[in-house]
Amino acid sequence: MAESAGKKVGNIVIWVLMGLLILGLGGFGVTNFGSSVQSVGAVGDEPITVNDYYREVLSEISAAEREQGRQLTLADAEQQGILARVRTRLINRAALDNEAARLGLSVGDARVRDQVLAAPAFQGIDGKFDRAAYQGVLRNRGLSVEEFETGIRKDTARTILQGAVVGGVPAPQVQIDTLMDYFGERRSFRWATFGPDQLAEPLPEPSEDELKAYYQANTPDFTLPEMKRITFAWVLPDMLLDTVEIPDEAARELYKSKEAEYQQPERRLIERLIFPSEEAAADARAALDDGSATFQSLVEARGLTLEDADLGELTQAELPAEAGEALFALEEPGVAGPFPTDLGPAIFRMNGILAAVNVPFEEARADLVEELAQERSRRVISDMEIDVEDRLAEGATLEELAEETELELGTIDWWDGSGEGIASYNGFRDAALNLTQDDFPTVIRLEDGGIFAMRLDETLEPRLQELDAVRGKVLAGWEAQETEKRLRVQAADLQAQVEAGAALSASEAPVDEAETQTRDTFIDGTPPALVTTAFELEEGGLAIIEGFGNVYLLQLNSIDGIDPENERIALLSQLLAQQATQSISVDLYSLFAQALADQSGVRIDNGALTQVHAQIATQ
Repeated sequence: MAESAGKKVGNIVIWVLMGLLILGLGGFGVTNFGSSVQSVGAVGDEPITVNDYYREVLSEISAAEREQGRQLTLADAEQQGILARVRTRLINRAALDNEAARLGLSVGDARVRDQVLAAPAFQGIDGKFDRAAYQGVLRNRGLSVEEFETGIRKDTARTILQGAVVGGVPAPQVQIDTLMDYFGERRSFRWATFGPDQLAEPLPEPSEDELKAYYQANTPDFTLPEMKRITFAWVLPDMLLDTVEIPDEAARELYKSKEAEYQQPERRLIERLIFPSEEAAADARAALDDGSATFQSLVEARGLTLEDADLGELTQAELPAEAGEALFALEEPGVAGPFPTDLGPAIFRMNGILAAVNVPFEEARADLVEELAQERSRRVISDMEIDVEDRLAEGATLEELAEETELELGTIDWWDGSGEGIASYNGFRDAALNLTQDDFPTVIRLEDGGIFAMRLDETLEPRLQELDAVRGKVLAGWEAQETEKRLRVQAADLQAQVEAGAALSASEAPVDEAETQTRDTFIDGTPPALVTTAFELEEGGLAIIEGFGNVYLLQLNSIDGIDPENERIALLSQLLAQQATQSISVDLYSLFAQALADQSGVRIDNGALTQVHAQIATQ
């Protein structure tokens, strides 16, 4: 048991060290800060080295840059708490190392040797330890063999100490029970749905004053967002199709090169199961015939899957002669065989018939010509690109491009919700997103082979549209609001009846119900608030909910506890216990390390920190 635990600790240490080592080789070198500056601080007798701090800061900044998609300055790192986080981590690490040294906790040379030999980063192409690779990796990382192996000893000792502190910490059962009661609780409820079809009487025509009142009360719904008014010149392959002539000979050559698509013999979807002997195959076929076995059960009995038996689409010529003749004689899916094959007797199953394909050139010609024309148009545009770029570089305007080339001029009031015309292209969207009035038009490619250039004319501030321009939208909004208002009145009437003793089905509204649902239930066709509200009611309680253009009267029937037979609930219990244990362990480790640091004393050299920060800032 001790040996197993030791191996586990060793593996963890090796992977941590190798991860840091490989990360370091990704571009973070060690800088020489001079012999006078060796550490940025210490905890007790354990120093926090300059190089450790330097590497950790660069590593954290690099990770943050990848996550945020931008470069960070040292000021950004300070503001985001990166520097403080690194210092805290290194102080905690030094506190544990100092305590391990005080306790005399260490590992022997044999353990260090085993971990070095097992590290993949130090192995040659034969999979064995390569001393030259070992020394080279450490040299590139700016570490001596002695420094690295000392690091292994410290990491191993620290891991053992951490394990002794946080190992075996149980999650409080009351916490798990409370969470399980919350997530595992089940509720049964029913609801009546009042939709537009349940209106007691049709909606009246709204007056102009009613429409104006709705319009003024909901101005955000009728306000255009900030937009960029963009002028662009563009050309697409489709725009040049009429100018491209495709000889009949070219279309015939393409047809010939794609003949396998247009001329295909009949094919069948085939599976094959091979047996070790004719007797075994005959017994299997007999079992199929009398219904005591299925093809799938025979496959699984041989330790295989249907994937292993699948041969895909085959023509008759691709099958053994006797099997091919029998399988292609079947008019519907079925089994044939056993038949002899090169691998032994086999039973075949035919799962589908793919009819022969015979598309003559005359039928395919239109598609072939369009394909060739598209390709030729893309080449024309590609050749045109350099000329357009040169014209723009010489000061040509987009309007002049449209007059002198095949490009067409257009304008668009664009925002990030636009999706029609040129705004449907990702290339245009990405360029428009970052376009400013200081940008000069340049040629940009589109996904389908087209090109465009663009200019920002002005930025349009958010603006309220006139009532007449959005009258249809205003009318639809008023009707939806008025419908919901009237349906809510009907739902309230039914609620009063139910509270007086009537059944939920007392109205003409359809009634649905759900039994023993948990909080994460999703009921198709209903708003999420339906289930959420069901878990807020007391047993027998009623509530009115709106959503999806309907109004719902909800009634809670019963509240049930956790289902002990539910496998998902059992798994959730395990996950919650693991999460709680891990959270407690992390907190315990942090508090232990902080207590050790406070007990041993923390010293920070602000001058050394300043030198490291200055070095990082100049990179």
